[in-house]
Amino acid sequence: MKKILAGVSALAAATIALVFIFDYDYLFKGIAKTYFRGQKSATIDDLKLFPSNTVTTANPKPWTKDSAYNKKPLPEHLLKNLADTNTASLLIVKEGKLLHEQYWNGYDEKTRSNSFSMAKTVTVMLLGMAIEEKKISSLDQKFTDFYNNYEDSEFGRHLTLRDLAAMEAGLNWNEDYKNPLAPNARAYYGNSLEQAIHAQGFKQAPGKRFEYQSGSTQLLGFAVQKAVDVSMAQYLSEKLWKPLGMEQDAEWTTDNSGMEKTFCCIHASPRDFAKLGQMILNDGKINGVQVLNREFLHEMITPTATSDGIYGLGIWINNDNPVKHYFMLGLQGQYVIVVPEHNMVIVRTGSYKDQPKNDRGRPDQVKYIVNEAIKLYS
Repeated sequence: MKKILAGVSALAAATIALVFIFDYDYLFKGIAKTYFRGQKSATIDDLKLFPSNTVTTANPKPWTKDSAYNKKPLPEHLLKNLADTNTASLLIVKEGKLLHEQYWNGYDEKTRSNSFSMAKTVTVMLLGMAIEEKKISSLDQKFTDFYNNYEDSEFGRHLTLRDLAAMEAGLNWNEDYKNPLAPNARAYYGNSLEQAIHAQGFKQAPGKRFEYQSGSTQLLGFAVQKAVDVSMAQYLSEKLWKPLGMEQDAEWTTDNSGMEKTFCCIHASPRDFAKLGQMILNDGKINGVQVLNREFLHEMITPTATSDGIYGLGIWINNDNPVKHYFMLGLQGQYVIVVPEHNMVIVRTGSYKDQPKNDRGRPDQVKYIVNEAIKLYS
């Protein structure tokens, strides 16, 4: 028995050593932050589990409520869909006024939840701000201007910021949310984003093919942060959170060095997410002030040639639906949807795990919610 116990102990020690040697120690953190909490994956309530930088607001401007605010109940089939998909919130803004607001499962208007990949859209917006301020020369500036170690890579030396924003980077990256050994898990739970992302390398030349990769937006975040020389949270506060009069501070989770996870993880309220959508709807303006450059925003919502019409720069696009729309999209069904024809913004947050994406890579639920909202409020 002593020999067996000694053998088991030696095997366990060797396994742990290999985990650290091959830089998989983030797995221990991932297990502690998921399975030990009764979860199987990341959640919209992960804020307390990670360090974060505060995105401060100033002079909050609450939404004006429409005269018909919450007076028209949602139809039963829509309510069932929202309940069955573990929805936390649904907000509908029409003509700049809050028309419908509803919460489930203990969430309310003050709850800050995880944006997941909606942060990718915000990161591209901040890229536009940095270009407007001439801290970045253009979308076509080379990534090597910020990280010269990429000059030694056959493909890396040609990588541009546009490639990163358009998901055309060609990284050796498998966007797998269930595999604990995939780079997404290392980036989400690991200690160093630079170690997690820079180690991936490339599998093809940039600018040739659309492939959604979280690593692309993290690289973009590295470049923007270097260019503006403040934290991404501070830059977001100065350029969007304060000008838009957000109702609450937000938190942007970071690695151990304080670098924001720009591929995900801005924790904010649904009402404040809706203000981002309203700014997009208003061609980058809020209260008559041009917050985001109009031409840059139009590039964001214009489908790229390689995406077959479904993606611009950090934004998903659906021009196939009779009611055209574009949207910010996060894991488990975080949506900020803009419907220009009907002057409408829709926000949905929640925990829709394993959500189907049958609509040419876009979630079917987005189109469903858009069509239902238009029937109800057009």
